[in-house]
Order: sequence, then C-alpha cells, then structure tokens
Amino acid sequence: MRRVVFSSTGDLTRADGVDDPRRGSHIASILADVAASVFATVFPSNCRFCGAPLLKVSRLPVCDACIGAIQRLEGDRCPICGDRLLSFSGKAASACCGECLKEEPPFTKAVAYGSYDGALRDLIHFLKYDRVKPTASLLGRMVGELLAELGSQFKLDLPLIVPVPLHGSKLRERGFNQSELIAAAALKVAPVGQLCAGVLERRRATESQTGLTPQQRKANIRGAFKVRRPVEVSGKDIIVVDDVFTTGTTASECARVLLRAGASRVWVVTVARVLLRERIGAPLEGLEPAVAGAGQAFARAARA
Repeated sequence: MRRVVFSSTGDLTRADGVDDPRRGSHIASILADVAASVFATVFPSNCRFCGAPLLKVSRLPVCDACIGAIQRLEGDRCPICGDRLLSFSGKAASACCGECLKEEPPFTKAVAYGSYDGALRDLIHFLKYDRVKPTASLLGRMVGELLAELGSQFKLDLPLIVPVPLHGSKLRERGFNQSELIAAAALKVAPVGQLCAGVLERRRATESQTGLTPQQRKANIRGAFKVRRPVEVSGKDIIVVDDVFTTGTTASECARVLLRAGASRVWVVTVARVLLRERIGAPLEGLEPAVAGAGQAFARAARA
C-alpha cells in the first residue's frame, strides 16, 4: 500500500518516492475521452456545408476546405456601388453601373468581400439566425481585409466605424447586432478606425426588404435611422459596416443621415453583396449588346 504524507512545503509526497507511469497514461486517456465526448456533444461530427468529418476542435462547425473555397469578388466592378459591370467581348460597358449613372448614391464607395451566395451566405445565416457567434470572427477577418485596403485613404484622422444598427425589438429578439460583432472583429485585424456603435440609431422597425420594389424599399427605410450624437460625426469620415449589401437602400439611407448630420464622407463595407445576376436571375457575361441592353431594361423594370 502506498502512503502519502505532507511535506513541510505543503506538497503531497509519496512515501516510497516511486511513481507508476501507467497512472499518468491512464489519466491522459480519460482526459482524451472526456474531450472527445464534449466535442461530440457540443459540436457536430461533420461540416455543416459539405458533410466532411471535422478533424479538429473548433467553435465553428465548418471545415477548412469550405472556408477556403470562399473567394473575393473579382472582375470589373462599379467604382461606386461595387456591383458587376456588364461586359461585351471582355470590355466593361461603362465606368459605372447603370443604377449609379441614373442616381448617384450618397456614399463615396461601397465594397464587399464576396458574393452573397454559397458558403458565404450560409456563414452569415449561421450568425444571424442560428446565433453561432464565433462566425463573427471569421466574417470580421474578411471585412478587416477591406478596411486595411481603405485605410490608405485616411491620411490624418482615422474614420469612425459605424455598424448598421438594429431596432430595439430586433436586438432583444436576436440578442446581439451581427454588424457590430463583425465590425469589432474587423478592427482587431485592421485597427484603422474607432468603433462607434451608438452614434447611429434605428428609431423604428421596418418590414423585410425582400420582394419590395426600389420605391417601396426607399419608403420602407426612409426616416428609420437617426444620428444620436451629431457632434461626434461632424467633419468626420465614416465607414458604415453591415453584413449584406442588397440594393443599397439601407446603406444609402445611413449615408444620407450621416452626411446631413455633418459627416465629411461615407464609405460602406459589407461581408457580401447581391450581384446583378442574382437580382434578375440571369447570367450577363458575354451577352451581345442588344441582349445585354434588354437585360438591363428587364432589371430596371423588375425593380420599378
């Protein structure tokens, strides 16, 4: 029988001074089994996207391959809103998209990391609807890349980073503002500004913008936002951060009220954006000019 005695230092010491190596390996085995059990209970055994087994402990139930497959937007883009430009024989149809030529947005520029489809859309849904908060860190790193690229435009004063706010009822229901979480995570990657989550207020609830025409979207969002502390934005450059840029109605309204409160310039940075082809449901590359013109006319009619 082993005897355990107390040393003068308070450490437990075996009387015979001999350790059993099997005891250490047995404890390690038990701890490994416990860790595996906790992992299997808390986390899914397979990637939520492709179904492949998750081989390492992660708070995000998505494999590295699916995350790595998310690509940044490429190709000719509108320099204002960031939407794709129609191209004929590989050449951009115009310097700006038709929508920005028709009505220039109040913001200086809008940029997005990727297209709102596939894995990127699912990640955003994880955060917003499934409340998988660790997703915000990954989405924030994407936004951080964009902030780092924009940072070179701010020579003197750093911009204010303003997340698009939720109405109080939606905030209570969801428990967090996904845009604020993404913005905070982005600033850890690219500390190019100061997070000001309370400067913009959503003072009334709005209907879902899904399925609304441009006129209905504008009417739905008009007057929904208010600058709570105008003195903080006066003369400042502002970067508005959101999860998705669909038609730009929300971004434009945020920019409008910020500029009216005295902001100098407003940029918009989002994780994803809905591209023209998703909005009208047809691919547009390589179309003949007449067909592409019809596609533009159809897109305008569908949004009218």
